[in-house]
Amino acid sequence: SDPPFPCSPSNGSSRTLSAGEMYLFDTGGQYLDGTTDITRTVHWGEPTSLQKEAYTRVLMGNIDLSRLVFPSNTAGGTVESFARRALWDVGLNYGHGTGHGIGNFLSVHEWPVGFQSNNVPLAAGMFTSIEPGYYRDGEFGIRIEDIALVVEAETKTPFLTFEVVSLVPYDRNLIDLSLLSPEQIQYLNSYYERIREHVGPELQRQQLEEEYNWLQKSTKP
Repeated sequence: SDPPFPCSPSNGSSRTLSAGEMYLFDTGGQYLDGTTDITRTVHWGEPTSLQKEAYTRVLMGNIDLSRLVFPSNTAGGTVESFARRALWDVGLNYGHGTGHGIGNFLSVHEWPVGFQSNNVPLAAGMFTSIEPGYYRDGEFGIRIEDIALVVEAETKTPFLTFEVVSLVPYDRNLIDLSLLSPEQIQYLNSYYERIREHVGPELQRQQLEEEYNWLQKSTKP
């Protein structure tokens, strides 16, 4: 589902980064208790209005799919457009898949879970990435990727939803709050509370004071 990137640096493709541009970093590793695949996009300077709007709309798509409640046995391709709707509203789109299964001691991109038309129906217990994006050739790229667990929703009849298990803040510098709905802001605040609750104590345990202060600043309501 991810667009292709070089796997190693080279003199031909590498260049110096500056604080005045977008930086997309796709991170992950395989550990004894699971596999991670998390992408964040940041800007350390002054983003343009287009960059902020595009980033915010990618985030809106990530949130809309992550908080979706849907019937059991629903195919991923049926709900995939929720991740694109905020971009489609202003004529933007992205050319890669919206998510892929996550393997444990298997592949980072693990068949057959995902949001393509040929993926299996979603079921509780599956792990999938949710990763909308937006790209302008030669200018900048945006992707926001989280890992989500399919769980049973708190509904009277058996429905499903997602629980995002990637606990990494989004870049506040790129969010245009005026575009977000109250429900999307509420989702962000609940997500940031979970990050503080789970990650904060671990940073304190490791006496990582600078990192803990960054986390508190990055997860303000």
